[in-house]
Amino acid sequence: MASKVTLSQALGTDGSDFNHRQKIASHYQISATNKSRLKYCIFFHYLLFFVMLAKLSADILDHLDIFILEIEELQVPQPLWWEYIWCTSLMLSFLALSAIKRNRIKTLQQYMIGIILLGYGPLLYAVIYYFKDVWKYLTVGKTDEVHFWQDLPYGLLWYAFILLASQVHSFSLFFSWNLLVAWKTRGSKRAD
Repeated sequence: MASKVTLSQALGTDGSDFNHRQKIASHYQISATNKSRLKYCIFFHYLLFFVMLAKLSADILDHLDIFILEIEELQVPQPLWWEYIWCTSLMLSFLALSAIKRNRIKTLQQYMIGIILLGYGPLLYAVIYYFKDVWKYLTVGKTDEVHFWQDLPYGLLWYAFILLASQVHSFSLFFSWNLLVAWKTRGSKRAD
């Protein structure tokens, strides 16, 4: 593809000889891409938090002595402690956003450790806790031993939530790891 030669160009060139100067270093591309993807993961973490908050709303309103008939009629089961612990993992998103803003390796490492402890820890407990109920439902079917809510197996509903949350946490850790590698690469090249 030939381009029109102008007076500011040297004769015999189409101006493409400067393309090599417009390349962005790979660690900057990786960093920008993974920052964006991590922000999406944090957004989905917020969405899951609001789903959990909707589930916990009946218990929270009971503790505040607020009675709303429509919520009470849903007969939402009492929450377990792991649900509240998982909700605290949302606060880790502020660490991640701070780390992204200033390329802080230490802060991002703290975020990753927090996601493992406060994100995966409660989810692993829930998998173990509801396993018997889910297994009984999958092998036997609808029995009196299986807990149901709104004619849906309660354990399977939690397994669906756990699947989504574990995917969000896994992708968050993956993108965080990619950012750490890119930032450390940048630091080692800067030292040279």
